[in-house]
Amino acid sequence: MDDFDLGARLRTVRTEKGLSQRELALAAGVPHGQISMLETNRSSPSVASLRKILSGLSMSMAEFFDPPRDDAAQVFFSADERRNLTGRVAGGARVTITQVGDARAHNLQILHEIYEPGADTGRAMLAHDSTEGGIVITGELEVTVGAQVRVLRAGDGFLFDSTVPHRFRNLSDAEVVVVSACTPPWL
Repeated sequence: MDDFDLGARLRTVRTEKGLSQRELALAAGVPHGQISMLETNRSSPSVASLRKILSGLSMSMAEFFDPPRDDAAQVFFSADERRNLTGRVAGGARVTITQVGDARAHNLQILHEIYEPGADTGRAMLAHDSTEGGIVITGELEVTVGAQVRVLRAGDGFLFDSTVPHRFRNLSDAEVVVVSACTPPWL
């Protein structure tokens, strides 16, 4: 999915929903200029920012990056069958998140996450109605949940109530790989 055009997709979805840039910005609680910058690919959103904008469209990241498919009965998934929930965005350290199968059909979202050196889910803390947990496979990831902050290393895990504001950051110069789950699905 290296050629995914986030700006064009956002513009298409926004216009299909009959919203102007200003109306979407108001619904999402973001500055109008942010929508314009994203649609023209002059800016790359953090995971938190994109999720906030998509909430103004009543759309999940899974729906945004990969339209619904009928794979609810599928049991096994090869690596290239995972759904890319983050696409390819220009500039900055990236967080790449892929999902196994149809999370909504199973009420469970299983994710493979890659944090490039310096990657961050965003200065704005994430919070949503779910429970999430995961295990760091390689690297070191700083995880903030409420007032608690810890650097997790390979083999370490986390499990928390996602209504508590949280954030994930790779402060190292090496890639971090995490396998996580969220229920109900959020992205």
